[in-house]
Amino acid sequence: MNWLMAIVQTGLFVILAPLLTGWIKWCKCRLQNRRAPSLLQPYRDLWKLTHKQPVVAEQASWLFIITPYVIFSAMILAASTVPLIAVDLPTSASADVIVLVGFFALARFFQALAGLDIGTAFGGMGSSREMTISSLAEPAMLMAVFTLTMAASTTNLSFAIGFVLDQGIVLRPSFVFALFALILIAIAETGRIPVDNPATHLELTMIHEAMILEYSGRHLALIEWASEVKLMLYGVLIANIFFPWGIAQQFTWSALGDALLSIVAKLMLLALFLALSETLFAKMRLFRVQEYLSFAYLLGLLGLLSHIILEVSR
Repeated sequence: MNWLMAIVQTGLFVILAPLLTGWIKWCKCRLQNRRAPSLLQPYRDLWKLTHKQPVVAEQASWLFIITPYVIFSAMILAASTVPLIAVDLPTSASADVIVLVGFFALARFFQALAGLDIGTAFGGMGSSREMTISSLAEPAMLMAVFTLTMAASTTNLSFAIGFVLDQGIVLRPSFVFALFALILIAIAETGRIPVDNPATHLELTMIHEAMILEYSGRHLALIEWASEVKLMLYGVLIANIFFPWGIAQQFTWSALGDALLSIVAKLMLLALFLALSETLFAKMRLFRVQEYLSFAYLLGLLGLLSHIILEVSR
């Protein structure tokens, strides 16, 4: 039963990720007084792409062909480590924040190599920008999450969530700093405004899109689907680490149903805030991203220091 629940939880990540993307697009269109597409439009786009034959450049190597499968597999493995609706699953032993960052780094590494493999100017430019941003975002993410893991005395996500649940509602300044730091990092890592614009194909502003310009068909579908899963992973991290109330601690139908409704409500609220911020703010220049991620790192560092000063030394 426990292993079945772990498989179902991972499957929910894969199935519901396009729906979260559709909800964000729907909210953005409504906020901008535009006609909104159906919430199921991302599923239709993926279905259409999977039924198209991929076109591969003549100079593409085996690396370019296997990259979409590696990226999608890495996101599925990452989803298996993040508690969605329940904790204390059999996969909790590997639900470590270091493992999660490793899966993200693996997917980014292959995607950057695939962008360089074809030899186009845009692919190389996008890969260079992606690795520059990731080199600044990953330390900031670890700093933000380590604030929580120091409080829980573990880097295991499932155990850390259980610690927050046992402590109850406690206002910690360290958690507030870490929350805002992780939100800023999530925006940068998922290629959202103001760091990147997922809806544009302007050559001078592309980051993520520049690396996948040469992909088509089912290869592009896997990459787009993996990006949607990654966006949902960051949303679940924010929702279940800092607001874990509602997650199931017992494997009963009522607890699991309440947990599913709870995470859906939290993700809808987070997506609404994301759509609102993307409506209010414009994309920043690439050279300002360093300041943006440095501020995120500073927030994570302040959270860590406030934890040491206010809680450890108390």
